Amino acid sequence: MDVPRRPAPIPEGHPLRHLFRRLTEASFEQVGMPDRDLMTYVTGLLIDFTHVDNLYRRDATGQRLEYVVDFLIESRRGDTAHARETHKHLGDFALFMVGMFPESLRRRWRAVSPDYYVAHGKQAYSTVSEIDSPKPSAALFRKLAAHFETCVLALNVEKTWIRDAFYQYLMRQLLS
Repeated sequence: MDVPRRPAPIPEGHPLRHLFRRLTEASFEQVGMPDRDLMTYVTGLLIDFTHVDNLYRRDATGQRLEYVVDFLIESRRGDTAHARETHKHLGDFALFMVGMFPESLRRRWRAVSPDYYVAHGKQAYSTVSEIDSPKPSAALFRKLAAHFETCVLALNVEKTWIRDAFYQYLMRQLLS
């Protein structure tokens, strides 16, 4: 079975990049964590997950990884590089879901507490930091694990702004 290719990235100069960067910076400042590394990482995450095929990665057989347990099983297949990428994606997936769509976790076939996703997201980023040690990226993933809940709060703020009618009007003006 052919595994679908990932969609092309959104170009650097695209207005969506500017919009997410500004919203993310403002939301992190709102929650008292104006950390440049975290803001840059979360902005990239939002841009990457704009396309659903990036949110739902696939395993070697082409099956979508939709649940934490799917990621954990997949992380045991392959080499260390594959395990790292799977744990990184689990951290990203958990952060995105709890930050932007926590209500969806309770509506799924297997309803799950957001706390479950937080715990596994933190652990996934911690695992990536251990795999990356002593590379400079290890510090970023340690920081993501340590401040996971704050990143979730910032995304909750950002989601509120995105859903607000006034901000929707501004976004339409910026993107047109």
